[in-house]
Amino acid sequence: MKFRIVLKPDIEDGGYNVSCPALTGCHSQGDSIDEAVLNIQEAIELCLEVLNERAAKSIRPNEQILEVLL
Repeated sequence: MKFRIVLKPDIEDGGYNVSCPALTGCHSQGDSIDEAVLNIQEAIELCLEVLNERAAKSIRPNEQILEVLL
């Protein structure tokens, strides 16, 4: 699965700020572009985990949970 990210130089502190607009609140940072990209990849994975956990809690008793790999 691919996500677009927004990478911005952090003028005040140095390094880079990065976010994933498709996932509200999914932000990270890094001292270099490579580090920022690695950090946002981890943040995206964690955001998706949380969303999956929240979705699983909203399942009704007569519904099933199946996992799909994209």
